[in-house]
Amino acid sequence: MASAATIPAQPKGATGCLVLADGTVIWGKGFGATGYAVGEVCFNTSMTGYQEIMTDPSYAAQIVTFTFPHIGNVGANMEDVESKVESAVGCVVREAVTPASNFRSTSEFAEWMKAAGKIGISGVDTRALTRRIREAGAPNAMIAHEPNAGFDIPELQKRAAEWAGLEGMDLAGRVSRENQEDWGGGYWQLGQGYSRAAWKNDGGADKPHVVAIDYGSKDNIFRNLVKAGARVTVVPARTSVEDIMALKPDGVFLSNGPGDPAATGTYAVPVIKALLDKDVPLFGICLGHQMLAIAAGAKTMKMHQGHRGANHPVQRVGEGWGDTTELVEITSMNHGFAVDGDSLPDGVEQTHVSLFDGTNCGIAITGKKAFGVQYHPEASPGPQDSFYLFEKFVGMLG
Repeated sequence: MASAATIPAQPKGATGCLVLADGTVIWGKGFGATGYAVGEVCFNTSMTGYQEIMTDPSYAAQIVTFTFPHIGNVGANMEDVESKVESAVGCVVREAVTPASNFRSTSEFAEWMKAAGKIGISGVDTRALTRRIREAGAPNAMIAHEPNAGFDIPELQKRAAEWAGLEGMDLAGRVSRENQEDWGGGYWQLGQGYSRAAWKNDGGADKPHVVAIDYGSKDNIFRNLVKAGARVTVVPARTSVEDIMALKPDGVFLSNGPGDPAATGTYAVPVIKALLDKDVPLFGICLGHQMLAIAAGAKTMKMHQGHRGANHPVQRVGEGWGDTTELVEITSMNHGFAVDGDSLPDGVEQTHVSLFDGTNCGIAITGKKAFGVQYHPEASPGPQDSFYLFEKFVGMLG
């Protein structure tokens, strides 16, 4: 890493760079797409599931630093794509991407990154970059890959410094689907791929109907709702409460997504408040959880470094969880904003907390069938400790 005042000559073989808003330059070897992109640099501690991470809309306008060194060694395939909309703009990895060695691979990771328009840089000291993020917070940066040209470092630094950042930014409207969809996909099984949702075969008349609001959802969330026994209709982020109620939902799901919950909440929170007033059962994940909390009277905040990985311990602390209260779940997380636990009003119970830093990871609204969690219980990638939440929600709808 080099400061803006002492920018070294481009090292021999360096075809990629990461230029932070403060002028720090990190050189590496580019792979994937060529060109330039701006975003917030974060880090993810997952050891697997890099393709799901790179296609998670919650990472829109972000550059992912992987702390695990061997990223790309199992290749890529179309089954592990979580969404085809905007997601992470690029990634930073330690080791060079090696040839794929996995029976599910259908392409090399670098080839898939190029086809997806995502920029990668390898050969970076990701431990040093991670420590920097932990100490100074997630910086804005430009990521660049140009195999046959030099880099205008001052211009890249200028563009990184001028980028407004994620705070105050509504990204959900950019990544949400434009049209309503009856979700027909089932769960994935080894050797069989994705099945057709069982309710599609008989019309689902006996299944609870969940209307899922798409703020930037991962497809595996909808598959888990189907697995838990629901019939699912997915609607765009800006769908009105009148249009939602016209679908006659038994419950409404509030999805994950990118950006600042307070910004997205300008149009989403009034809808959520109206659904609460109508006593519609609600379940929110990540961004959906944050906006449910805002609708109930709480506040959200930008985190110093965020939580991203598939190994985050969360303790159940709320009532109503039966004999499982106080047990610890190992969870998958991806968020740079959080609900301010100190702002929870009367009638909103904290149900889960992070054992890393004590931040809020779950709420339940007293007197309502409404709850949310900060983490991603769909486990794509990640552990499956939290699938019970889908069963809990669908079980409320009978």
